Amino acid sequence: MESGRTLSQRDLALAHLRGTGMARLSELMAQGITAATVSRLEREGAIVRLTRGLYQLPDVPLDANHTLAEASKLVPKGVVCLTSALAFHGLTDQIPPKVWMAIGLKEWRPKLAYPAIRFARFSEDRLADDVERHVIDGVSVPIFGVARTVADLFRYRRTVGVNVALEGLRESLRQRRTQPAEIARQAVKAKVWKIMEPYVTALTSDA
Repeated sequence: MESGRTLSQRDLALAHLRGTGMARLSELMAQGITAATVSRLEREGAIVRLTRGLYQLPDVPLDANHTLAEASKLVPKGVVCLTSALAFHGLTDQIPPKVWMAIGLKEWRPKLAYPAIRFARFSEDRLADDVERHVIDGVSVPIFGVARTVADLFRYRRTVGVNVALEGLRESLRQRRTQPAEIARQAVKAKVWKIMEPYVTALTSDA
């Protein structure tokens, strides 16, 4: 009877991972799968542990943005932001060494060995503004939109660098990924429009 129940849990775990791409231990346990079953599947090589408490099937082709999916699963209330969002949108050649995640002002900041994550705090209304959902390796990942990302880069320019912020603004306009009016709207919300206005004007004056 025990082996039959274990087999049922095994099938359930594998089916859940096939459907979701990756899952936290808490999510698997919520499906009725015990921690012992998960450990057994890991020892057998039927699943792999990406980091503490996060699992996926072995030999799964990984998206180039796989770490964003991992970060999103580990910080479920977070939103991919700043240079990580800029890179996802294809507006910079830089590969951020850490995943930037936006979290609430009072949200607990987890300490993770992997993947490397940096956090930026936003009010609840800003955390919910201009959020897009993109499926990466089966995970629905929240990522700030282009205009929002550009405005935030100027807000955090002392941290990410002015050149990165300018690159994001320039490329978003050159590639027509957003409109100047939308950038201005987000810049006003981020309280950086006075700083951004001369750059936006210069980059759109010849358009």
